[in-house]
Amino acid sequence: MNIKTGFFLILLAMGTALTACNTPSENLSEANPSEETATETASNWEPKKPIEFVIMAGKGGGADKMARLMQTIVEKHNLTSKPLVPLNKGGGSGAEALQYLKAKEGDDYTLLVTLNSFYTTPLRQPNLNVEPTNFTSIARMAEDTFVLWVNSDSGITNFEQFVAAAKEAGNEWLMAGTGKGQEDEILTNFLNSNYGLNMTYIPFEGGGDVAKQLAGKQVNSTVNNPSEALGFYEEGTFVPIATFAAERLEQFPDVPTFKEMGKDFSYLMQRSVVGAPGMSEEAEAYYQNLFRQVYQTPEWQEYMESKSLKGEFITGNDLKSYWMAQQDKHEKLLKAPGEIK
Repeated sequence: MNIKTGFFLILLAMGTALTACNTPSENLSEANPSEETATETASNWEPKKPIEFVIMAGKGGGADKMARLMQTIVEKHNLTSKPLVPLNKGGGSGAEALQYLKAKEGDDYTLLVTLNSFYTTPLRQPNLNVEPTNFTSIARMAEDTFVLWVNSDSGITNFEQFVAAAKEAGNEWLMAGTGKGQEDEILTNFLNSNYGLNMTYIPFEGGGDVAKQLAGKQVNSTVNNPSEALGFYEEGTFVPIATFAAERLEQFPDVPTFKEMGKDFSYLMQRSVVGAPGMSEEAEAYYQNLFRQVYQTPEWQEYMESKSLKGEFITGNDLKSYWMAQQDKHEKLLKAPGEIK
């Protein structure tokens, strides 16, 4: 190799080195993968341990049945790498569950299956210092309906007969329901105030216990969700008298709504999944996607149809807006009979 050729090769090597040193910053992402890794971590977050699936009511009720069905669907379709572990905390009309989840702030492994006590219990017990909108909005899976039921041995077959019998019995007519100041007592107050009744409300921890009380004729009526009472109805023990839905239910086509009977009133209950306050954005997105998949399964759609559940899947900010509207509605419902000031 002559001197000129060697000198040219040296200059070429120096130019290549300078070009490498002056590479624009936007081309350095491959050398510094931190941003790319963060995105990958957010999109690929998965639970590393079992997930507590807290149920805001006792065993056997609508919330409990729904939670355990979702657990089964998740396992059947292998939708998550770690199991959902149901945990009933129905004490204090849901206060036990709300306090438990509140104390889990920042936790990515605790979910809560809610009903409308999500609103009513904080309103009735302000000392809990629980604000529902502080929880992480995962999914509204459905809205549940309510039906007024009596035992078939009562001989009552329509609403007029129910009103007459309850009015004659006065405060000896017993209405069983889930919790204190929750959905069932709100509906009992509606019946008492609009039809001149004086029924006595008896609270139990869950809808399963409530239905058993009516089946055993320990009480005179209930407003169980269809999923809680369907077995007793199918065997002929329960008679549906009226529905609190806006329209007649397909499962009970002959059962009238209160709107049909002259009262502009309907009432539904959320069936939602919420996360702990301060849950990480990665976990929040993971669970929102998980329960969207659950909602889309044939099993969940069949459950909604067969148990008279209504409503579309909603999540995120839409779910929080729904919570705020429902909280305002329940504040008015509780103020009317003097439950709260």
